[in-house]
Amino acid sequence: MAIDLQTARTVIEGARAAAREKDLKPLTVVVLDAGGHVVAAEREDGSSTKRFEIAFGKAHGAIALGLGSRALMARAEQQPYFIAAATAAVGGSLVPVPGGVLVRDGSGTLLGAVGVSGDTSDNDEAAAVAGIEAAGLQAQPD
Repeated sequence: MAIDLQTARTVIEGARAAAREKDLKPLTVVVLDAGGHVVAAEREDGSSTKRFEIAFGKAHGAIALGLGSRALMARAEQQPYFIAAATAAVGGSLVPVPGGVLVRDGSGTLLGAVGVSGDTSDNDEAAAVAGIEAAGLQAQPD
């Protein structure tokens, strides 16, 4: 199974609905497939500039290293030179703060990742998890 366009749209809708429930700032949500390709992205009205790049970097970094971006943040704190080198190796598209969440199916197969940016990193991650779960999939934030 792969993340298809309809599933990606469901993830985005779920993330945005969770954000509205919590009165978060406007978000940008990016859904990538397991190969790191953009399946869908939405920028809410009022989401600040460059949020796409940040959300993409959170999700892309998670795919590239096989860890949610919360785990990448912990790794950056312990091994800053490694994360700096990995960021360079992936062309700069690695943002090691919460908000990049791996997506798995019921059997644990990696399907892709979701990146969210616009509010605090913890809130971005919570919105990503809510969107993934709204699509009936499993979220791996760390």
